[in-house]
Amino acid sequence: MRILIAEDDPIYRRMLESALMKWGYDVVVAKDGTEAWQALQGQNAPKLAILDWMMPGMDGVDIIRKIRKNPNLKNNYIILATAKGYKEDITAGLRFGADDYITKPFEREQIRDSVKIGIRALALQAANNKNQLQENLIVDSMTNGENGEPVSQTDKDL
Repeated sequence: MRILIAEDDPIYRRMLESALMKWGYDVVVAKDGTEAWQALQGQNAPKLAILDWMMPGMDGVDIIRKIRKNPNLKNNYIILATAKGYKEDITAGLRFGADDYITKPFEREQIRDSVKIGIRALALQAANNKNQLQENLIVDSMTNGENGEPVSQTDKDL
């Protein structure tokens, strides 16, 4: 699993990178919002991101808004990491489109658990998408892809 870390503070960035690599994840690191946005649009882009709320270039909330508007990225799992720890901040971060919210200073276990939840959510989403695709293929094969009406065996023989 590839994970993007977008964090302008070198201490938090290194701590996150070190922990995630220790746990076996492929880590992509961005030092600001502009780098993070570029990484999310690249080849083999991460589907899970840990974004600092306050960064130069583009802040985490700006990135989340762009992600949620982009059809290719809107299903990415986003963890918003910030020093903003008031209840109103947490609610705002989630309302802006974050899937999870962690406050600094954070514990490694909190990061690990949030990442595991994100991976599980992405796996469930992938399984759901696969099931939906299979259902669509079955319906298309029954209808010959036309007008959504089933084709009877008699119609096929004509």
